[in-house]
Order: sequence, then C-alpha cells, then structure tokens
Amino acid sequence: MLRREFLSVRNRLTAGDVREAATALADRALELPELAHARTVAAYVSVGSEPGTLVLLDALRARGVDVLLPALLPDNDLDWGAYDGEGSLARVRHGGKMALFEPSGERLGPDAVTAADVVLLPGLAVDGHGMRLGRGGGSYDRVLARLERADARPALLVLLYDSEVVAHVPAEAHDRPVRAAVTPSGVHRFPGN
Repeated sequence: MLRREFLSVRNRLTAGDVREAATALADRALELPELAHARTVAAYVSVGSEPGTLVLLDALRARGVDVLLPALLPDNDLDWGAYDGEGSLARVRHGGKMALFEPSGERLGPDAVTAADVVLLPGLAVDGHGMRLGRGGGSYDRVLARLERADARPALLVLLYDSEVVAHVPAEAHDRPVRAAVTPSGVHRFPGN
C-alpha cells in the first residue's frame, strides 16, 4: 500500500520534472565527501519516473570513478558490470517486470559490489533513522547482506525526491539504514549510519 502511494506520486511527474530533478540530484550528490573521495561507486540506471541517475553517473565517470551497475539475475540477486557511458547500456526486460538498463559488457560477479566505496541505492522513501523503503523485490537486501558478510563498509546513500523523506517507513530485522539521502533540494544525513 505504502509503495503504491509513493509510486503514484512519482507517476504524476512530467519528463521535465524528472530531468530537472536529475540535474539537481547530481549537483547535490557530487558535493558529498563520500563521492569526492570514491574510487568505485556501485549505482544503478534510473527508469521511468525514478530520480534520474545518468547525469550523476556521467559526472562520476568524468572524475575518473569506476562506476558499477547491476544486472538482475533470475533469482532477483544482482550481478555487476562496468558503466562506460550510455552506449554501454542494454535495455533488458525481465519477465513481466519493467525494462531495466543494464551494463552490456563483461559481468564481474555478485561480489564485485564489495569493492565499492559508495553504494547508491534506489528507493521509494527514507525515514528519519535512515531506514529505506525499497520496491520490495529484495535485490538490494541481498546486496546489503553480501556487503555485511564480506565486512565491506561502503557509504550507503539513497537518491530520492524531496517528498520521499518521511517520518517513518516500515522496517524489518534484516533492513540496514543508509548514511544519507540525496534529494534535489539537499542532503539529509542520518548520524551513526
């Protein structure tokens, strides 16, 4: 129910709204010390009315950052590949799900994410404790569990619209808080994460 509400608001955004927000999001994110010092960033390519990521991905590449992008596996886990610009993306439809843009080059394996200094997570909302509401597929829960098993401690950041920073989202025992949420108007930090 809550996911549907956030998606409904996103679906009312125009292409212009999404483009404008993507530029503002990139500007805010690029000011973060976590991204200023990152050598490897695991990210994703936004689809539909998600907060846009391509402007940010291209800016990170221009800084010399290695950008890893996910490729959805049949069991909903994520493999990873390098982002080498928009030309390195393939549009992939997974069953009845939405089409995703995935890296078309060599696959680096699900554990490649453990080398990231920063992981940019998709989400629908975040609360004041840094708990992220995802889409419900569990792919990023697996990523976060993999990072924990490997004792990898990248900065976890979520990219959202301003209205998606809320008082409370439901959390389960396996959920992990993010360090910060980046929105078009600014950065929301969650101390202790």
